[in-house]
Amino acid sequence: MSTFKQFKASPGLLLGRVILITGAGSGFGRALAIECARAGASVIVSGRNQAKLDKLCDEIEALGAPAPAIAVLDLEKATAVEYDALAATIGKEFGRLDGLVHGAALLGERTPLEHQDVPTWCKVLHVNLTAPFILTQVMLPHLRKSADASIIFVSSGVVQNQRPFWGAYAVSKTGLESVRAMLAQELESERTIRVNSVNPGRMRTRMRAAAYPAEDPNTLPTPEAVTGPFLYLLSDAGRDTKGVYLEAQ
Repeated sequence: MSTFKQFKASPGLLLGRVILITGAGSGFGRALAIECARAGASVIVSGRNQAKLDKLCDEIEALGAPAPAIAVLDLEKATAVEYDALAATIGKEFGRLDGLVHGAALLGERTPLEHQDVPTWCKVLHVNLTAPFILTQVMLPHLRKSADASIIFVSSGVVQNQRPFWGAYAVSKTGLESVRAMLAQELESERTIRVNSVNPGRMRTRMRAAAYPAEDPNTLPTPEAVTGPFLYLLSDAGRDTKGVYLEAQ
């Protein structure tokens, strides 16, 4: 998959595509939203902080890219009514969805299981695992209206290498891999929808700094540098890649 890891977006790569990205207020989600817009996509940026999303949209519009849409959604607290309202709005405004990237995540606590705070554990599992499941479920009718739809779950190296002290984060990401594998098999007969997960690897983000406080961030790639493989899967180039876990680095 060297082509996948080294992929560079050409002008207009995602022109005409409608892509929803969660966790777009900061970190990797923000970087991916900008790169998708730069490649011509109409991006729907989702997060819980209106001010951050407004700033992101200003930056995207300054690039001369298609005007993005904002979907303020707090995945920790969102109700069924809010999920349904978002789906209804996307259906009304765009008529379909060509890409769905689950970028939102919480780290939680890096402590032994016996010391994990139970409310924090529940919150991390909800945001990282249950919320992507719900959002995918309510968006499937719009994804089915696309001629080439791509669902991407942002994964982590912890799913391949189980280690101590990663708590709810590792459990949630491992569970998300089960969702990815199951969904891909269930949608196998639907040739216009593909489901994959990508581990972006080490990045210069606040989550990474919280997980590895002693690490020098300048030794890490920026989130922007890791977006290529995601653009590959969101574009026609990734049409034949289905049902797999991939590593961006």
